Amino acid sequence: MIEVRKIVTIKEEIFHEGGPVAAKPLLRVAALAVIKNPHAGRYVEDIQGTMKELEPLGLELADRLVAILGGDRSIVEGYGKGAIVGEAGELEHGALWHVPGGYAMREGLGDAKAIVPSTKKVGAVGARLDVPVTHVNASYVRSHFDAMEVGVPDAPRSDEMVVVLVMTTGPRIHARVGGLKASEVKGEDGLR
Repeated sequence: MIEVRKIVTIKEEIFHEGGPVAAKPLLRVAALAVIKNPHAGRYVEDIQGTMKELEPLGLELADRLVAILGGDRSIVEGYGKGAIVGEAGELEHGALWHVPGGYAMREGLGDAKAIVPSTKKVGAVGARLDVPVTHVNASYVRSHFDAMEVGVPDAPRSDEMVVVLVMTTGPRIHARVGGLKASEVKGEDGLR
């Protein structure tokens, strides 16, 4: 069983990045769960079962993010995930979040097509993580290439992990570097 010490949520409202004020602010939200790392302090050959154990937590965090955004999952245009592993763990322990975190985002959003971008690292208490974000249906939508910096001041302890999900409601404010537009997404292959 996954032991959760705490859950932290973050909500950003971005009105401008030095240019004109946006008609509608970009919302970026994150949910971070500080959990006991069941594999900390020792090498375990078969760790894959932990992914299944993490699935309910992934769904809970995805549901929390949609609720923070007002309950309308259709406004979510970007997503990402990540993990910070405490010093008694290994990078591979953070990789256990790939499947349950991505599954939870796609499940919670209905019919999202794109792979959920991810990052992970081993870090000390207070470590920060830049979680990459892409469009939910097409990874090639440049306007949605983004990141959200997250962290928990008292985590991860050496035998813990911080697992993270991020959702956004649109492109970067003032996005203007061209490429595939969100309005042009076909949503067939997760890329275009």
